[in-house]
Amino acid sequence: MGAAAGRGSSPAIAEARADAPGYTFYRPQTLPDTPMPVVLWGNGGCRDNGLSASHALREFASHGYLVIANGRPGEEQPVLDRLPQERTGPASPPAPGERAPDETSVAQMLAGLDWAARANADPADPLHGRIDTDRVAVMGHSCGGLQALSAGADPRVDTVVAFGSGVYNRAGSGISGVAIDKADLARLHTPVAYILGGPTDIAYPNGTDDFRRIDHVPVVLMNYPVGHGGTFALADGGEWARAGAAWLDWQLKGDATAARAFAGEDCTFCTAEGWMIDRKL
Repeated sequence: MGAAAGRGSSPAIAEARADAPGYTFYRPQTLPDTPMPVVLWGNGGCRDNGLSASHALREFASHGYLVIANGRPGEEQPVLDRLPQERTGPASPPAPGERAPDETSVAQMLAGLDWAARANADPADPLHGRIDTDRVAVMGHSCGGLQALSAGADPRVDTVVAFGSGVYNRAGSGISGVAIDKADLARLHTPVAYILGGPTDIAYPNGTDDFRRIDHVPVVLMNYPVGHGGTFALADGGEWARAGAAWLDWQLKGDATAARAFAGEDCTFCTAEGWMIDRKL
């Protein structure tokens, strides 16, 4: 579905599979020689549309990852040459009884890893032997970021990235039904990155508070001040996806160049135009 894209070593494609109708898959068009680490993705709004962040997910996959996005392939938005004007200010909490059920779930996200293990073990599957289920990231945007933070408690997970997300400072103040509260942050056992859209991002108070509270695992808080939607609508997912791909390369591949993007006094994102970064590494 759509053209191959991404800034990594192999442009990536999006596809559906008949044996996994609730997911959308992203992988390098030319499969790499080494097994691909797995990235589990949760969509903004926890929507049932695995193409909702397609430009960013092709970017991640182009670096040699198998991305399994919650949700069937629905509508894909065209690449924008600039970001739209975004409404600022906090979102109004839903009135009692008005919160619609989330279309996807944390259990669905983690079940994607079970699927990957089966595909990797099946000699008849084109991905047989090409998936590394011992290197796993959970990532997501907004409500999907809450799914990732919740799934991050699973012992199979190696890192967590929450884009435009954070556990609600006031329980019930958002539109998501993901069952997570501040106490659950203590269940995280891996390095965590929060990538936010600056003070106009509705998740900014929640994500920055999460960062303040987390002191038992390495954690990074990054801000690129474009609002809650980030840069996902731009070609290859823009700056948010560039940061996410570098984090994956550091955490799942141990890439030294990617590590310098976040670590050290003169880290790449410490001096990159537009970025602000805080770290507990």
